[in-house]
Amino acid sequence: MHKRRVGRTDLLVSQICLGSMTWGQQNTEAEGHAQMDLAFSRGVNFIDTAELYPIPPKAETQGRTEKTIGSWMKANRNRDKVILASKVVGRTANTWFRGDRPSKLVRADIFDAVEKSLAKLGTDYIDLYQIHWPDRDIPWGSNPTRVGAVARRPDAAGTPGGETPVA
Repeated sequence: MHKRRVGRTDLLVSQICLGSMTWGQQNTEAEGHAQMDLAFSRGVNFIDTAELYPIPPKAETQGRTEKTIGSWMKANRNRDKVILASKVVGRTANTWFRGDRPSKLVRADIFDAVEKSLAKLGTDYIDLYQIHWPDRDIPWGSNPTRVGAVARRPDAAGTPGGETPVA
């Protein structure tokens, strides 16, 4: 499988990215593991997930997809070989993401989303973090800046002191 560089980073990802939005709702954890096993055996090292998943989104299933990926990486001890992409939800009236209030693309909510995703994934870093959809109630240019603030944290993987550019 050919690999491609992500932006200006050192990340080399397979040309095919394995999507995961059905694991934990339409597919079982075992089926998700089987799909990752097959993809990984064929050279796919890039897995995409999101705090929103699985689809369709429901309070009682939210986060199962990340837990499925986390249990697979733990069982296979292969976190260092996986390029993991995840996403924060944009503005939404669904309150289960942030406890009891609507989610917004503000610094506190992004940090909250990252920390919860890290716990569910059973890892201490996410290789590529993205906005699932923009917050259309703020100036467009503010959306990427908010994720950049998280990526430039001194303790963020691969971004000591903010020296590594955000992809």
